[in-house]
Amino acid sequence: MSSGTLVGSLIFAAVLVVVITVLIQLMMRSWQRRTQRQQELIGELPTMPDRVGAATITTRGHYCGSMMAPDWSERIAAGDLGFRSKAVLTRYPEGIMVERVRAQPIWIPHDAVAGVRIERRMANRVAARIGILAIRWRLPSGAQIDTAFRANHREEYDAWIKEAA
Repeated sequence: MSSGTLVGSLIFAAVLVVVITVLIQLMMRSWQRRTQRQQELIGELPTMPDRVGAATITTRGHYCGSMMAPDWSERIAAGDLGFRSKAVLTRYPEGIMVERVRAQPIWIPHDAVAGVRIERRMANRVAARIGILAIRWRLPSGAQIDTAFRANHREEYDAWIKEAA
């Protein structure tokens, strides 16, 4: 390899590193702006009541994230609502609890639930065979969001749909 080729390769590599660094910084800045904008809309999440009744349905699976309703493609980045993880979804007479691994639990009060349905895709997640359980609910701030949950077994969705009806 000649010295001219070596110098050209080093310059190309340096330019490539700079371009990648700038792109990563722009993505991070965009994510931070989105988080700030959504935090204003979301406000404080509901807290779990001190006492709840007996669980009526419990489903193990995967928390796919929460999205601003009705746009299933706009995933929420504020707080830890955007972190996907394994989770347990439990229905109580007072509401729904989403207990996530390595994240804060999400409490959805019963009177805030607007509907429960099955979707084929949400937040860039496709689950055509199993489907995704979508819970639309209203936050104390008035904004509506969809919380997506993919169960380990498809037949577990039937109980959730019956309970919501």
